[in-house]
Amino acid sequence: MLARGNRMRTSEDFRQTIRFGRRSARPTLVAHVVPGGTGPTSVGFVVGKAVGPAVVRNRVKRRLRHLLRSRVDQLPAGTHLVIRALPPAAGQASSSLAGDLDAALTRSGAL
Repeated sequence: MLARGNRMRTSEDFRQTIRFGRRSARPTLVAHVVPGGTGPTSVGFVVGKAVGPAVVRNRVKRRLRHLLRSRVDQLPAGTHLVIRALPPAAGQASSSLAGDLDAALTRSGAL
């Protein structure tokens, strides 16, 4: 679980990050990153109904949260990050999700 201070909560934060952030797409996810600013690093997740039923969507969110928990300290302070899961994420193991997440974060300049 991500720390309370690292969770993105408001729809305005999501909207601003997706609209103005640098985008990096991988086969299972898309990362939107607004590099360092003021305040704590915040992370949000978007897992739409196209990924699957509620059980599958929640499983994908739990896996992504777990993967980001260890990486949030490596992000520059004040970074805003939104991870949008794509339908192929439902069938992927955590190791392949981790590889796609690392590649997306590196490509977007967050790591």
